[in-house]
Amino acid sequence: MGLIGIESRVEKLKSCLAIESNDVRIIGIWGTGGMGKTTFARVVYGMVYNKFDACCFIADVREESGKRGLHKIQQKLLNELLNERDLKVQDVDKGVLMIKNRLCNKKILHVLDDVNELEQLKKLAGEHCWFSSGSRVIITTRDKHLLVLHKVNEIYEAEVLNHEEALQLFSLKALKMDHPPEDYGKLSQAFVDYSKGLPLALEVLGSFLFKKSIDEWKSGLDRLTEFGERKILNVLRISFDDLQEIVKKIFLNIACFFNQMDRDNVIEILDSLELSPRIGLRDLIDKSLVKLHWNRLWMHDLLRDMGRDIVLQECPEHPGKRSKLWLYKDIDNVLITNTV
Repeated sequence: MGLIGIESRVEKLKSCLAIESNDVRIIGIWGTGGMGKTTFARVVYGMVYNKFDACCFIADVREESGKRGLHKIQQKLLNELLNERDLKVQDVDKGVLMIKNRLCNKKILHVLDDVNELEQLKKLAGEHCWFSSGSRVIITTRDKHLLVLHKVNEIYEAEVLNHEEALQLFSLKALKMDHPPEDYGKLSQAFVDYSKGLPLALEVLGSFLFKKSIDEWKSGLDRLTEFGERKILNVLRISFDDLQEIVKKIFLNIACFFNQMDRDNVIEILDSLELSPRIGLRDLIDKSLVKLHWNRLWMHDLLRDMGRDIVLQECPEHPGKRSKLWLYKDIDNVLITNTV
């Protein structure tokens, strides 16, 4: 999303953080998927990280806790904040003790992105007293009730972009200018109205339309309006359908296996599959289907879920006939029953 729609809101969140205060503050950023919560957290993180003794941004807590367990997230948190790469956490309860005992004398900035269970908060940032004076914890989530239950200091609601911000973001992605020229004006307004101010929809849709003719814009709008309520998924699916077949394979591999992984490691794996990943990743990044943060590939969970759904629909009832398996229950079922 860049900084469009963020500039006027950064000061509000920084005010919530109250960086100059010596108390410990836990702040929540709440909003639906596609609202730019993670982008917003990263922007603010990048603006204030140098005011702390140590910083840590834990991305996609929901998925990582399901795949690897909370103790592995605790281990990553401690490794980064203490700069001790060999530190091991054997179980969640020991991890809690280590966080409380090792971080209580260090002013830290700690971001927990995409939290979806109260247990995650209890085990990763249970109480204010776990952290030293001046420390800040930022939590992004779709569930406001989790923040209320955890008694955070303040809740910042990530809101949809207003019409002017939405038009500017769309224009920058679709036309590389702040405002559309007259011949693209009405069509731009139609796409902005369709997207309802959702940053992810505006960014993906604008990137899809870049360098396309007015007739192609009209055709794209017709495709969107034909299917009614599945609005945001239609926006995302259009961009996927427009990809070359080899790039689709890269996208689906990232959605199923490689989200949040180091770019160089992913390239090495995809190279072995002869998928020409360097140019393919460039295409996905240019189309806002994948982002690169600190050399890690990041895919929004709406895009990830869309990709996984595409694979599931290859054969909903028979996992062994799908091109990819990532769920343990499906892998276990296929290996045990030897189904193909």
